[in-house]
Amino acid sequence: MNAPIAQRRRLTRSADFDAVYRRGRSRSSRHLVVYVFAAGGSAPDDVRLGITVPRKVGTAVVRNRLKRQLREAVAALGPDAVRGADVVVVARPGLDEAVETHGFEWLVDELRSLVTARSAEE
Repeated sequence: MNAPIAQRRRLTRSADFDAVYRRGRSRSSRHLVVYVFAAGGSAPDDVRLGITVPRKVGTAVVRNRLKRQLREAVAALGPDAVRGADVVVVARPGLDEAVETHGFEWLVDELRSLVTARSAEE
């Protein structure tokens, strides 16, 4: 049985995450770090996403909610935001309060600014 498209576009192996951390470019803000490794996916337009939410961020409920919100925020950026790359988004402590205070659109804008800044550097 084939995995759903959403699962095929996820980074799941530790070696994949390590490759993005070592060879990718990073941009950060107060609440997020985004790593992008352009030589990633199997197809030129394929984007694979990995999300890391450390225990310092909160309980399991908080971490899982943030993972869902981050997946939705990356999807809201649109297909042109990052093409043909592996992307890892790392949450920092305080992100859950910031999203609750500023809203989901703030999270999308925060990710967009980090990804756009990364694109401008290349």
